[in-house]
Amino acid sequence: MISPAIEVKGLRVRISGKDILKGVDLRVPEATITAIMGPSGSGKTTFLKVLNRLIELVDDVEVSGEVRVYGSNIFDMDVYKVRRLFGMVFQTPNPFPHLSIYDNVAIGAKVNNVARSRKELDEIVRWALEKAMLWDEVKNRLHDPPWRLSGGQQQRLCLARALAMKPRILLLDEPTANIDPVNTAQLEDALRALRRDENITVAIVTHMPHQAIRVSDYIVMFYDGRVVEEGPTGEIAISPREDITRRFLRGEM
Repeated sequence: MISPAIEVKGLRVRISGKDILKGVDLRVPEATITAIMGPSGSGKTTFLKVLNRLIELVDDVEVSGEVRVYGSNIFDMDVYKVRRLFGMVFQTPNPFPHLSIYDNVAIGAKVNNVARSRKELDEIVRWALEKAMLWDEVKNRLHDPPWRLSGGQQQRLCLARALAMKPRILLLDEPTANIDPVNTAQLEDALRALRRDENITVAIVTHMPHQAIRVSDYIVMFYDGRVVEEGPTGEIAISPREDITRRFLRGEM
């Protein structure tokens, strides 16, 4: 198997006394797209929040187990250093409404000190918008507010903002759940290109089995706070081992 970017052992999360993750073990291979699929309530989003330690902002949360990113235990690292490793795109597009299209992308680079000059910043903004497949649509209106974009364009803007931070790993939480098919296809194409051209590791949460099969190299199946199956996409799509996975792939849950 390809070396893991992320390796998780015995991960447990309890919130307000309720077990959400119940001993998760999995590996996310480096420079691949891993689809984390499963029905609503299976722990997928909580898992992403653990990776970038956003889970620590949740009240009354208990986390145990081991999460290693490129060999380092994230719980032994400075939290800001951990979050610089990850870019995050949420389910609902959330561009900053008071900033222009340009500044929405630039802020990620500024916060992480990626650019040292205005020229470098301009180059990063263009690069990120190109990688999000949005540059040609906005290059003549970079100073417009983001609310003038469609919902799908706003989501690709959020992808560009995440990329401008130059993360090693990109996390996406059902990023196409609220956008149209055209923008969904563009975002999926962007993810494949990022994996191929930039060697970025991608972990995408999805409740849509067809999307998991289309876009990913590996699939991890979550159910009731546990990983019930994982492996190469081709193997799981053709011959899943677990009945829960078969039912999910058939759209029965």
